[in-house]
Amino acid sequence: MTGAGPAGREQAPDRTAEYLQRGWWREETFLDDLRRQARLRPHKLAVAGRRITESRTDTLDYSELARLTDRFAVALLELGVRRGDFVAVQLPNRWESVPLLFAAVRVGAVICPIDPVCREEELRHRLELTGARVCVTVPEWDGYPLAAHLTALKAELPLEHVVVVGGRSAGALSFEDHFVATPWEEGRTGELDGLELTPDEPFVVLFTSGTTGPSKGVLHSQNTIHAAVRGYADTFLLDDSLVAAVTTPLVHYSGFGQGVLTGVMLGGTVVFQDVRQNAALLDLVERYGATLVYGPPSTLADIARSQRADPRDVSTLRHAVTGSAPVLQDLVDEVRETLDARTYSVWGMSEFGPVTITRLDYEVNRAARSNGGPIGSMELRIDAREDPGTRARVGRLRVRGAAQALGYYKREDAFAAELDAEGWFDTGDLARDDDRGGIRVLGRAKDALLRDGAVVPMTELEAIISRHPAVAETALVGTTGRIDDPILAVVVPSGGAGPGLDGIRAHLREAGQEERFLPDRLVLVDALPKTLTGKVRKAELRRRHGGE
Repeated sequence: MTGAGPAGREQAPDRTAEYLQRGWWREETFLDDLRRQARLRPHKLAVAGRRITESRTDTLDYSELARLTDRFAVALLELGVRRGDFVAVQLPNRWESVPLLFAAVRVGAVICPIDPVCREEELRHRLELTGARVCVTVPEWDGYPLAAHLTALKAELPLEHVVVVGGRSAGALSFEDHFVATPWEEGRTGELDGLELTPDEPFVVLFTSGTTGPSKGVLHSQNTIHAAVRGYADTFLLDDSLVAAVTTPLVHYSGFGQGVLTGVMLGGTVVFQDVRQNAALLDLVERYGATLVYGPPSTLADIARSQRADPRDVSTLRHAVTGSAPVLQDLVDEVRETLDARTYSVWGMSEFGPVTITRLDYEVNRAARSNGGPIGSMELRIDAREDPGTRARVGRLRVRGAAQALGYYKREDAFAAELDAEGWFDTGDLARDDDRGGIRVLGRAKDALLRDGAVVPMTELEAIISRHPAVAETALVGTTGRIDDPILAVVVPSGGAGPGLDGIRAHLREAGQEERFLPDRLVLVDALPKTLTGKVRKAELRRRHGGE
């Protein structure tokens, strides 16, 4: 596969035997998992995708999913997709994404998931970098004409086909006509023989947030993904009884990895909805008997509020899993009181997937104080900020293990620069030891501030401030980028005049935060500048407001 990066076993030849022996890597693929489920439980529900605006839910059992995988695979061949090509999928959470994922494996192509919010130059960058020959999208998203924009880009890119789901657009193919309505699999699956991806070949490219320049494409094999989702499933003792309600996009690692691929690997069920309407998610929990719900803390808070206002039968729910932001004690309490479920905290990154999880044997409130310990296939260490050779209680977080990505596509040098001689990857985060072999992430190292030699817990402070009734969002930054900068709180009010600095400081004191960590200045803004993945551009905030 030209230009797609090193195979996993070439990356870690000295550890391959260990990874295989422990079951983190394997000789099988996720396509083999799908075939096994279609054979063992053909009529079990695999996927339920709710279409909020159309008031309907699309479902696929394992037999249907396997059949559509073959159909879509031959449809890709008909479009000229060949082994080693990239297939871009820019879709909201809809059922079509799932068989497309497996169809790409079937024809030996690399899947390139792209969020519908990705537009203009960033979309061009991703399609140009990968050289994707096909992009599957929707006519428009949030008022933006995605299909028309992609069609206009075709002349400037290797892109040959734009395929539109749920509508038509000039110069584009209809997904329903080409992929769904034609039974390509009848008599033609022999053309697929010998094409499907092996466990160690490039399988998916996921793009980073791009806070400091063009986003990087994180390249994974099926084995590097398997190492992560196997560890995730084992931590929670998940099996074929899993019914996962996924709130995150299927184009993100958490959606397709911890959601779709984990579900198919175990023979469980995955449910989702195309529009982010958190209050409605409980309808899916009740209807399908969800056992696990996954989403960021803000989503879990919305779900808990919805349950309190309009109770549904959530008696099947056991796990509320969250990541991407610190978990606070009031969220843990609210989830337990309204959903009768326990909250678990996950920390991870595109380069590895889920790395740490608060485990079943932790005390029930641990998620409010820890991001957990490493899954079985991963290791972590905390280095002194000024001396990477010295371990520390608080410092720079480094990780390594079987879930490590193959690299950055066509940016191998940038990935190698984050690795030391022993294979430890610099996450760019600061973390604190949680006294149980796990961590509490404090924030990005580049945004770190010190008070009396202690690292200011920026992410935790931001999470607490965001719970203030007059605050919609917040970000904390230093004013110039120096380590001893005053702390500036940039706040988006939730309505009205917004909070004052004294109110913010009092709110933090009530939450038990130390006086030395309280913000020194406050700026109210209409919105925070963000990347496509929702990360705040803190350098931009310093530039705009640091000198005020």
